[in-house]
Amino acid sequence: MTLIKQLTNQEEFTGFYLLKELELKQTNSTPAKDYFDIVLCDSSGQVPAKYWDVSPADKEAFFPMGLVKVRGLVQMYREKQQVKIMKIRKATERDGVSITDFIRSAPIRPVDLVYTIQQAVQSIADADIKTIVQHCVSKVEEKLLHYPAAKTHHHAYCAGLAYHIVRMLEVGEFICRQRPFLNADLIKAGIILHDIAKPEEMVAQLGIVSEYSVPGKLIGHISLASNWITEAAILHNMPADSDRIIALQHLVLSHHNLGEWGSPVQPQMAEAVALHHIDALDAKLQMVEDALDATPESERWTPVIRGLDNQAIYRTGF
Repeated sequence: MTLIKQLTNQEEFTGFYLLKELELKQTNSTPAKDYFDIVLCDSSGQVPAKYWDVSPADKEAFFPMGLVKVRGLVQMYREKQQVKIMKIRKATERDGVSITDFIRSAPIRPVDLVYTIQQAVQSIADADIKTIVQHCVSKVEEKLLHYPAAKTHHHAYCAGLAYHIVRMLEVGEFICRQRPFLNADLIKAGIILHDIAKPEEMVAQLGIVSEYSVPGKLIGHISLASNWITEAAILHNMPADSDRIIALQHLVLSHHNLGEWGSPVQPQMAEAVALHHIDALDAKLQMVEDALDATPESERWTPVIRGLDNQAIYRTGF
């Protein structure tokens, strides 16, 4: 079976894949015709696909998160690979495939990632900050074992959120050693809390996001996390307007840096500046790593990366 990362332009292939996304759409032709807009995935990556010959029976047979056998042709569309599906059927028990074989996971065991986060929480010296962080983590601790950090952009796989947090903690530890004027407790807390409400924002199964929740759409993970900080302060009899609570809220609220990226305020504390750049560094390097990994080694340029302002990345030959 051909892995998605191994697909090349104009290649015909057959294999089993997971329907990560499936949407019934209509062409602009007259009369309009139904087609499936699909994202196929396996443990190596994902690729958009189109199935143009949708029958009434197909509409009843295929759903997201289903395993299918596909015969397809790889084409290029707007400088990115896209699959034209020529034949598709549901996988059966006799095919001997399991959904877990098609799920990409963090390269570190989820239980180890969550343990590392727990240890980081315990290492926070300031008792009030530790209490706030413990409260917020406890709300999503089980979900950290499988939730992604995002639907598509970065760390969009099983336990991707926990992996993102742990990688950021590693960078944060280095920066605090290099820049001892930074408050290490605030750096740790900001890293752990910045995306802690993502599991409340998204609906996911095995690391694959099917949709955004109502709170996710109407409030968003940044505001949700800020609310959790206030909730923890009230629950533990801390003044909600204390310096520590406001500092933690500022870290969360400013970590996207700009209003158009979802932050109502820009970073105005040293630790908030550091948090924003630690987050951006890890997210963007993960996008680059994923793009390079998904690009055949014979090709020098990756497809354009949306999260990098639609820039492609060049692979050096040495």
